[in-house]
Amino acid sequence: MMCTLLLLQRLSRSLKQSPSLRKLSTKTRNSVCEMEATKQLSFDFLTQKAYTPPSWASHLSPIPSHVFSLAHLPTPIHRWNLPNLPKNTRLWIKRDDLSGMQLSGNKVRKLEFLMADAVAQGSDCIITIGGIQSNHCRATAVAAKYLNLDCYLILRTSKVLVEKDPGLTGNLLVERLVGAHIELVSKEEYAKLGSPTLTNLLKEKLLKEGRRPYVIPVGGSNSLGTWGYIEAIREIEQQLPTGTDELGFDDIVVACGSGGTIAGLSLGSSLSKLNAKVHAFCVCDDPDYFYDYVQGLLDGLQAGVRSHDIVDIQNAKGLGYAISTTEELNFLKEVAVSTGIVLDPVYSGKAAYGMIKDMAENPAKWEGKNILFIHTGGLLGLFDKVEEMGSLVGKWRKMDIDDSIPRKDGIGKMF
Repeated sequence: MMCTLLLLQRLSRSLKQSPSLRKLSTKTRNSVCEMEATKQLSFDFLTQKAYTPPSWASHLSPIPSHVFSLAHLPTPIHRWNLPNLPKNTRLWIKRDDLSGMQLSGNKVRKLEFLMADAVAQGSDCIITIGGIQSNHCRATAVAAKYLNLDCYLILRTSKVLVEKDPGLTGNLLVERLVGAHIELVSKEEYAKLGSPTLTNLLKEKLLKEGRRPYVIPVGGSNSLGTWGYIEAIREIEQQLPTGTDELGFDDIVVACGSGGTIAGLSLGSSLSKLNAKVHAFCVCDDPDYFYDYVQGLLDGLQAGVRSHDIVDIQNAKGLGYAISTTEELNFLKEVAVSTGIVLDPVYSGKAAYGMIKDMAENPAKWEGKNILFIHTGGLLGLFDKVEEMGSLVGKWRKMDIDDSIPRKDGIGKMF
């Protein structure tokens, strides 16, 4: 990946200053430097290191002291040739869906800071909460096991399923494979109690059992988790080419499900030289809720800015959280067919659908712009939509092989 090569080049340049390497031929020196730089990248994974914020974010408070390396970063940026874009609009996509496999998507960036704090506090287990197919809960379960911590997940499901085995579809399969403890709660109880009360109830229970739990909120979205996407802005800045063909982004588009990602992106973009307008398409609740919630995250960092001034939030939840219309699912299929990019049905799929719809209704707003879409992952969520998508995909048939074609047993090796 080009972004990884850029990082390798930076490491190589610093290694070339070594007096012992200067005696070698240029070709040999370059080879040694590339090998050492690759080694540094490889052995950086799952390590904890001191954190230094970008210079433009150094006035924020509190600043995290440490961060864990949990994601495969930087994630690539490339052109995304979606059809029917407004005139002279250029669309790019940042592939945060490629930040890992079990531990993929936008949640891992927040977890890098949250898990470092959990370890610093001497915790021996993690508690978090979300929907039955929560990407955040799956990522948290994997991250916890990476760091030898137990994980307790409070998962929201329907009233008729709360006392039944939740199954092994999508994110649930990964969570249960890594040994997460799953606590089911009905949507009705969740609505009446709220996530802070539910996580605190479990925390108190575990404390009485002698455990040392660390609570991570829905989506990892608190002020500490916000640093994940402040740091992502620095990453984007470093990925942008410099020189005569310098590229900048006018707008950043992303899904919003809990608020932490858009808080970090919008704050980081407004403080940095990137200065791109962030457009968030919320997949649950409503824009007013998220403006207020993001404001709380910004205030928690003493940012001194208004959420309304740095992010544009639009409603894209459609029929409701994790509920897809036929039109939305068909859009996912058409995007995959035309561009090869597979979007999830809960977050990025709805955000991209909302973006294209807004472009069709307000083309002048987007014409001539360089736009960066953040793919936040969530591919496993598609497995929960198998029955709904069955009628939308096809192109299969039994291969037609004429009887006249010679056949002989044992010719075909079945690997």
